[in-house]
Amino acid sequence: MATLATFFRRTDAVITTAAKHDTVRAQADPWSLRALPNDDIYFYSKKIDNSRVVRQADPGARRDCWSAVGAAAVLLVLGASIIAPHVGSVLQGYKLEALKQERQALLNERRELDVKQASLLSPERLNQLAQARRLSTPASDQVIHLETAAGDRSFATVRPARALSTERAVSNQ
Repeated sequence: MATLATFFRRTDAVITTAAKHDTVRAQADPWSLRALPNDDIYFYSKKIDNSRVVRQADPGARRDCWSAVGAAAVLLVLGASIIAPHVGSVLQGYKLEALKQERQALLNERRELDVKQASLLSPERLNQLAQARRLSTPASDQVIHLETAAGDRSFATVRPARALSTERAVSNQ
């Protein structure tokens, strides 16, 4: 099998031999190709049949394979144990920031609710609501005072204000 450069060199050789006989072609062709390196090397492909060749088992290959798998597993565990604390701290940092944002949102909501409660319980608003519903200030006999027993605070007795005033008058005498 010949390369293209060898082919051109052969034609040059044919031309040069023809030029020796012909006086018209005495000059060398200025457009001819120069020789390429390793032009004289030819590669041949030989078909090899390895179908009858049987590979023999290597008793040490299995041990070497399992030792390589074990070493890779140890390196994997070592790498995971080095990386895991950092990943855990990053995740906890995200969780902490989310909790801080939630706390701030709850504090803002509490402030808003405190302001709303203060506006709802303001005496001016209560007076406006009472006038809108035509409520009036209670008389002294309509007020009920709660009293507790001397030592017992678990229950309170309800007595109208008139009963209290008569009891005080009786106890003062």
